[in-house]
Amino acid sequence: MNTRIHQRKSVQTGLIHLILILGAIIMVTPFIWMFLTSVKTLGESTAIPPVLLPKTFQWSNYSKVFVNLPFFTFYWNTFITTVVKVIGQLIICSLAAYAFARINFPGRHFFFILMLSVLMVPGQVFLIPQYMIMKDLGWLNSLTALIVPGLFSAFGTFLLRQFFMTLPHELEEAAKLDGCNQFRIYWQIMLPLAKSGMIALAIFTMLWSWNDLMWPLIVNSSPDKMVLSAGIAFLQGEHKTNYTIIMAGSMMAILPMIIIFFIFQRSFIQGIAFTGSKS
Repeated sequence: MNTRIHQRKSVQTGLIHLILILGAIIMVTPFIWMFLTSVKTLGESTAIPPVLLPKTFQWSNYSKVFVNLPFFTFYWNTFITTVVKVIGQLIICSLAAYAFARINFPGRHFFFILMLSVLMVPGQVFLIPQYMIMKDLGWLNSLTALIVPGLFSAFGTFLLRQFFMTLPHELEEAAKLDGCNQFRIYWQIMLPLAKSGMIALAIFTMLWSWNDLMWPLIVNSSPDKMVLSAGIAFLQGEHKTNYTIIMAGSMMAILPMIIIFFIFQRSFIQGIAFTGSKS
């Protein structure tokens, strides 16, 4: 009997690992193909049937990116906007999340549901109103127009609110007995305990900001104010597109995000796992 149970568990474990391996292959394949395309010639990148490996690795495609685009400027703009958005969301979303999770005030549940309703509306609906606001404020063609709308998100507030609700109330009660006010409890006690959730939100915000394409294309047309996603899009020509240069630029653009994810993946997964453990 024990042998059968052991064999059944071994088969189940093998199937799970097989599914995970297949999923990993499916996820990694686009990145491998993008890298291989970035070191091909233009003819090899558009050949039919597709050419898997280039005859000679064309590393010069990476240097051509800097010839065709002010790539360092795009990188700097992307870095600045991403860092400011991450800091803004960590501060503003954590304050709002702590209030919704731990402070009893009139209409708390109503305002929380009202905030969550924003997640049900497609982001494209807000593009025109946001553009008109940026225009009236005179912020078009500036990094400010890229940063300000991304300083807060309903998703970030929901994520951290769920995380704060997993923390025991005894911590607050003990802190209040010691004379701590609400802000001190939030800043010195709750926020350090929510480290995993904060890291998860930071990675989500970084990925969203780094890959955002539509909004930068709408509010900025000046090359010195563009970010990577919008700048690389301009490599696509009207009649002819050099896919090798686009892929080389894309590889350099996504590399920081891949490195950051691998460094913080454990905290990221832990933060997501704890989010829904208590409602």
